[in-house]
Amino acid sequence: MKIYAADKSELMQVSKVERQGDNLVLKGKVFGTMPMAATLTPEEARAFRKLLTPKLVWFILTLPFRKGAKK
Repeated sequence: MKIYAADKSELMQVSKVERQGDNLVLKGKVFGTMPMAATLTPEEARAFRKLLTPKLVWFILTLPFRKGAKK
């Protein structure tokens, strides 16, 4: 999975998602070269949940089934 910036440049290539205790850890490379592990804690997941609206939840659930833009 790749995460892109607003200008369509690649920010992070995620190669692994795993659980470490109560945290979710995304492992991969930033800018294609620097290894990195990003951690999502339960507190931050709750903060993220506060940002969600019903429309956004629906969009996230249907996102894997949508056509992507051509590069």
